[in-house]
Amino acid sequence: MGRWIWVMVLQLLVLVADSQNIHSSRKLVDDDTQADSPSAGVELVRDDQHVVMSNGIVSIRLTVPGGAVTNITYNGSDNLLLPEDKEADRGHWNIVWNMTERGKIIDNLEGTSYKVIVQNENQTEISFTRTWTVGSSNAPLNVDKRFVMLRDSPGFYSYTVLERLKGWPVFDLENGRMVFKLDGNMFDYMAMSDVRQRYMPTSEDRENGEKLEYKEAVLLTNPSNPDFKGEVDDKYLYSCDNKDNKVHGWVSSNLSLGFWMITPSNEFRSGGPLKQDLTSHVGPTVLSVFISTHYAGVDLALKFESQEYWKKVLGPVFIYLNSDASAKTNPSVLWSDAKKRMLEEVASWPYSFPNSKEFVKSEQRGAFSGQLLVQDRFVHKKAVPASSSYVGLAPPGEAGSWQFESKGYQFWTQTDENGSFSIKNVLPGNYSLFAWVPGFVGDYKHASDITITPGSDIQTTNVVFDAPRNGPTLWELGIPDRSAAEFFIPDPDSRFKIHQYKQPVEKFRQYGLWARFGELYPQKDLVFTIGSSNYSQDWFFSQVTRNVGGQYVGTTWQILFDLKNVDKTGNYTLQLALASIHYAELQVRFNNPNSAPHFTTGVIGKDNAIARHGIRGLYRFYTIPVHGSSLLVGTNTIFLTQTQIQSPFVEVMYDYIRLEGPTVSD
Repeated sequence: MGRWIWVMVLQLLVLVADSQNIHSSRKLVDDDTQADSPSAGVELVRDDQHVVMSNGIVSIRLTVPGGAVTNITYNGSDNLLLPEDKEADRGHWNIVWNMTERGKIIDNLEGTSYKVIVQNENQTEISFTRTWTVGSSNAPLNVDKRFVMLRDSPGFYSYTVLERLKGWPVFDLENGRMVFKLDGNMFDYMAMSDVRQRYMPTSEDRENGEKLEYKEAVLLTNPSNPDFKGEVDDKYLYSCDNKDNKVHGWVSSNLSLGFWMITPSNEFRSGGPLKQDLTSHVGPTVLSVFISTHYAGVDLALKFESQEYWKKVLGPVFIYLNSDASAKTNPSVLWSDAKKRMLEEVASWPYSFPNSKEFVKSEQRGAFSGQLLVQDRFVHKKAVPASSSYVGLAPPGEAGSWQFESKGYQFWTQTDENGSFSIKNVLPGNYSLFAWVPGFVGDYKHASDITITPGSDIQTTNVVFDAPRNGPTLWELGIPDRSAAEFFIPDPDSRFKIHQYKQPVEKFRQYGLWARFGELYPQKDLVFTIGSSNYSQDWFFSQVTRNVGGQYVGTTWQILFDLKNVDKTGNYTLQLALASIHYAELQVRFNNPNSAPHFTTGVIGKDNAIARHGIRGLYRFYTIPVHGSSLLVGTNTIFLTQTQIQSPFVEVMYDYIRLEGPTVSD
C-alpha cells in the first residue's frame, strides 16, 4: 500500500511541473512563425504577462501585450533598468501629441496585441501592435513596435511603424522617442562624444539641489560627490546635432559594463543634419529621439490634416551592451568600443534582417551622386568646387524647407574636396535636392525634383549653387556657417562652477549666459565699429533682453561704418543671416533710430537656443534692399532693435551680416 501512495505522489508532482511549464515557460511558435528546432541560439519564453528574449549574452523581458521593456541583463547581470520605476516606464517608446481641446498628451504606444514574427536559433522578431478605433483616447495612429534579437549579438534592435489613415482626427505630433531608465545604483559615467564624457551626479543630487530659472536646470548644492558642488545639471547640456548623434550612453564603472544607444541612420529623424536633440542625461536616462520640436519650436511638429495619409518607419536602433575589466578605472574604454560598434552598424545600414514589409531593404533603394559647385562672382570668376558642403535629398519644398521637415525621410552627405557627393540607400520616391555651403549665405535647391526608383543610380551634372549676391562687399561681420560660435561668448556667472572635462568643451554649453549681457553692458547697448572692433571679442553671441529693476527690456545694437562715397541713386544690399531667434522681433534702421523700421522680421521663432545651451536653431536668411538715399558719406549707423520683452530667453543669434555696394549687372 505504501508503495502505491509514493507512486501517486510522484505522478502528481510531474503533473504540477508540466502544468507550470505550460503556463509559465512555454516556447512560442505560432502558426505563421518561421521556426526552427530549439537550439542554443536565440530563445523566446513567455508567461501570462511577459515575454523574454535571450541569446546567451543579453536577455530582455517585455510586457505582453504592451511591449514595454521591464528587464535587461547582460552576461548574467542583475536587471540594468531602474527597478523602482513602473514596469511600463523602464524602457519604452512614447510620443507627445495634442488635440486643441485636450492639450499635450504623452502616449507610451502600449500595444493591445502581441505576435511572434520570426523565431529560430539565429533570429527572433516580435511585434506589439495597436489599431486605433473611433472613440479611443489614444493618439489616432496604428502602431507596430518591433524588437529583434540576433544570435551572438551583444544587444537588441527596435523599430516602430506609425500609420495614420485618411479621415482620422486632426492632431499634432511634437515628440517621438525611445527611452530607457537605468539603475542609478549601477551607472555613474556618461559619454556622448570624445570630449563630453564624465562621472555624473545622481538623480538624488538633483532632487536635493536648487531649481534655477527652468525646471531642467538644477544647481548642485549638496551632491554625493563633493567635486560636483556648484555645478549646474541640465539635460540640454548634452544635446547634439543629428549628424553627430550616432552613439551615446552610460557606463557602470563598478560592473565594468556599458549601455549604449546606437542610431545607424538619420533618414528617419526630423529636421535634417543640423537639428539638435537630447541624448543621455541624469536619471540615468538614455534616449533615441526621432521627432522633436527642440531648438526649433512647433514649426517642426507634424501637423496632420483630416484627409492626410501618413506612414513612417522609425529605426531600427541598436541597444548595445559591452564590458571590459579596465573600465573600473577607465570607463572611457567602453566608449571607444561603442564607437567601433557604431561604425559597424552604420556600415550595415540598411539592415537586412527586419521583417516588416514597411522597412525597405538595400536592393529596393536607389542612389544619387554628382558634383556641387558654388558661384560667387565677387569671390571667384568661375564656379568652384563646394568642398565640405552638405547635400541632401528631402521631400519636395522650397529652398531650406528641409529644416522644417518631419513627416518624410531625408538623406544627407558631405562633399569631398572636389565638391563630389554620393547619397546611397535612398528610399524610392520624389525628392528635392538641397544643399548649403559653409562660407556662403543662403540655401540651394535644384531646379528639378529627383525621382528615385528601386535599384536606380542617378548621376547628375551642373549642380551649381549661385550664392546670393548683388554687389561687392563693403564690409562683413561674422562667418556664414549657420552658427554664432565665432562671436564673443563670456564665462558663466562665478556662482556656477564649470565642470572640468579632460578637454575644454564649447563655451556656449554653460548655464545662465543670457544674464551675462546685462552684466557686461549694464547701461548702454553694444556698439560695434567696422574696421576697429573684433567680432570675436566685441560682438556678444546673442542679442538678448536686459533686466532693469526686475523688468526685461529690449535692446538696440549699433553697427558703425564709414563710406567714402555713396551712390544716392544706387541700390545697396544688406545680407542678414540669423543662426537662431526666439520669440523676438528684429527691426533694422539706417542712420535714424526713431524712424519707421527699414526692415522687420516680425515676431518669430521658438528656437529657445540660448536657454538650452545651443549656438544655433533654425537658419533664417534675409536679403534687404537699401536705397542709396538711406546712406551717408562719412559715418553711418545701422540700428538693430530687438523689441520683445517677455523673458530673459528672448534672443537673436546672428550668423553673418554683409553690406554690399550698388547692384552690379553681369
